[in-house]
Amino acid sequence: MSYSVLVIPEDPIHNGYILKPLVSRMLEECGKPNAKTKVLDEPKAQGYEHVKSLLIGQVLERYSHYDLLLFLPDADGKNREAEFERLENQTQEMGVKLFCCAAVQEIEVWLLAGHLNELSINLQNLRADVSVKENFFKPFLSQYGDHRRAGGGRDLLMKETLQNYSGLLQRCPELALLQQRIQKHLQEQRA
Repeated sequence: MSYSVLVIPEDPIHNGYILKPLVSRMLEECGKPNAKTKVLDEPKAQGYEHVKSLLIGQVLERYSHYDLLLFLPDADGKNREAEFERLENQTQEMGVKLFCCAAVQEIEVWLLAGHLNELSINLQNLRADVSVKENFFKPFLSQYGDHRRAGGGRDLLMKETLQNYSGLLQRCPELALLQQRIQKHLQEQRA
């Protein structure tokens, strides 16, 4: 029986190239190497508030048959824990499993965490920068990406980051926590 996961980003056009390989690897580590991972592309959403407004209505109506939904937005310097708890509880009441995890501070940090040697900033300051996309990721992508590829080469750069997956989890503890939550959920399903 296949396992299907819907990844819900703020920006599916760019973040999808980072999140799909990341979530696929995480599911592999959780014992689901053949899981089907889809990045939400319909309904079209852009930005945290817009995605959040679509989540309970249109997204759940269309994708409630998925085994797991992952809402993976940017933290943008905000503590979103209370909102995430409310969203997770709301979807649970509707019979859908949703986990929320905000990237500190932006999704692009998860990719950059595997390329620290090429950056002029340490990890702590990188994760603290609420404008990391503009300040570090865009110049990094321009220099190391591949403009001929869809996503500018984000997928290839993320695959390089995933070569040291355990290092990524150490550098980005929110990802380690997300993986633990998924593992626990899968164990509960088997029990």
